[in-house]
Amino acid sequence: MSERKVLTKYYPPDFDPSLVGRSRKPKAEQGQPKVQTVRLMAPFSLRCIACGEYMYRGRKFNARKQTPPDERYLGIQIYRFYIRCTRCSAEIVFRTDPKNQDYVVERGAKRNTEPWKRGLDGGGGEDGEEETDEQRLDRLEREMAEREGIETEERNAMAELEAKTADAKREMAVADALDEIRSRNARLEKAQREGAGLEIVGLLSTEEEERRRQEEEDAEAARRAFARARGELVEEGEVLSTHADGELGNEKGPADMGIDSGSSSDKVPSPSSSATVAAKTDIPTPGFKRQIKKKKDHAALLGIKKKQPLV
Repeated sequence: MSERKVLTKYYPPDFDPSLVGRSRKPKAEQGQPKVQTVRLMAPFSLRCIACGEYMYRGRKFNARKQTPPDERYLGIQIYRFYIRCTRCSAEIVFRTDPKNQDYVVERGAKRNTEPWKRGLDGGGGEDGEEETDEQRLDRLEREMAEREGIETEERNAMAELEAKTADAKREMAVADALDEIRSRNARLEKAQREGAGLEIVGLLSTEEEERRRQEEEDAEAARRAFARARGELVEEGEVLSTHADGELGNEKGPADMGIDSGSSSDKVPSPSSSATVAAKTDIPTPGFKRQIKKKKDHAALLGIKKKQPLV
């Protein structure tokens, strides 16, 4: 398989490079237009006059570009292009138009639309008549009027927007004022309710004071009655105590005999305490001494008799 990019070429043994000459294109003579082959796209949609084929804008062509040296507009070079119809191969020629910043079809085809002749009376015939000064003035006036109308509409739209903005601000101010009035009324109503509540609380507090005063009076009367009854009981108790002291005055207690009740109770043990001490002595005290368990004689279980030691 041959290489895709050939780096070396085969030259036969009888190859003579002197026989191979460089072919050069003839140079354009002095004063003749320069011609180049270029690849371009159609700058406008057009229709072939010969066959009526429509060619849209952006269609690609292999064209010849001609640069006439004597055709200029205010020092700007004018170029001419030659293309062929895609259907009948008829030659179509158009050139640049620096005056109107566009292109002009010279022969072989017709433009579908003429941008600078839109809205003109007559619409420009097939003969390619140019626009007169009056028509140009009318067109400019019409364009200025349309532009002013657009500006007027824009101004009207801006005025409407400003009016809507002012209305919205006014509505917001009214809403804020209404909210403030509502909040103030709510505060006043709350203050009134709190004042009525304070009056009710005052009435309730008066009733509570009256009830508390009555309860205190009842408690004071009960206290006096109980105190009077307690005083009579105390007097009776004093009389009884004097009689009891007179009867027990001749008897001597253990304290008068020099015997201390606390010491005697310590020295003479009660029977319950002696029984408790005896029970405590009978219980064995647990010890922590290690106890060695006696090993089982497994040899006897198996029938093995051990020899008795001689000693």
